[in-house]
Amino acid sequence: MNSLPHMHAFLAAVQFLTRVPVPGGMNRPDADRSLLRAAVVFFPLVGGMIGATTGGLIWIAAHVWPPTVAVVLGLAFEAILTGAFHEDAVADCCDGFGGGWTRADVLRIMTDSRVGAFGSLGLALAVLLRIAGLTAIDLPTMVAVSAAAGALGRWAGVFVMSVVPPLPDHTGLSKDVGARVGPRHVAAAASLTMLAAAWYAAIDPVRFAAAVGCVVMASLVWAYYVRRRLGGITGDCAGFACYLGQLLVLLVAAAHPLSAWVGS
Repeated sequence: MNSLPHMHAFLAAVQFLTRVPVPGGMNRPDADRSLLRAAVVFFPLVGGMIGATTGGLIWIAAHVWPPTVAVVLGLAFEAILTGAFHEDAVADCCDGFGGGWTRADVLRIMTDSRVGAFGSLGLALAVLLRIAGLTAIDLPTMVAVSAAAGALGRWAGVFVMSVVPPLPDHTGLSKDVGARVGPRHVAAAASLTMLAAAWYAAIDPVRFAAAVGCVVMASLVWAYYVRRRLGGITGDCAGFACYLGQLLVLLVAAAHPLSAWVGS
């Protein structure tokens, strides 16, 4: 990391990942590459805060409405809070990789603002899986699981940017920042991920360890696939990794205990 104050980097991460007004009248952080590069480390912490807020709202709403309604309301609030940042990446990646055969086709489709059949289907399935996963989680652990999912998901995006070079002919987060994200950023982001996920790790260490393993493996597979298909990463690819990591944590948390698998 550079020598910019940590608080400025944290506020830049908040401003980049959410629509929360940041005190001090800072400009959009993607206009300052050095600030945004420092902010990458704080993505998991901000993701954990977003997840905890969503989980808390779901917990409150579940005392008034059925669980599914509470989850949908919580996710609707999160979409407003984040500007559906990663959902847009999911749709673009599903459209590009689903409908494009060549590298040029994939990139052309991904940069098209319209959402096609693959994007609509992929986003619908991703959101439905997230709703189903959150609905299946025990209400007392909702906030802890949601915070861990938000943190681990954002860490996956940082990790993918560190192992796949950015495409030189594209702009955005991966072009401006990705080339300078390295092991130190990943390690620092991992420490903040553990901080944000500490509650869940204490409540259910086995499922938390399984979730970490799934996120790491999925991030490696996704990084390999993106590098093989495109030769580099785009901002949408990093955003897809964030959503995928978040979803995997929820699916692990919602899975039946191992004893149920073996019939004991």
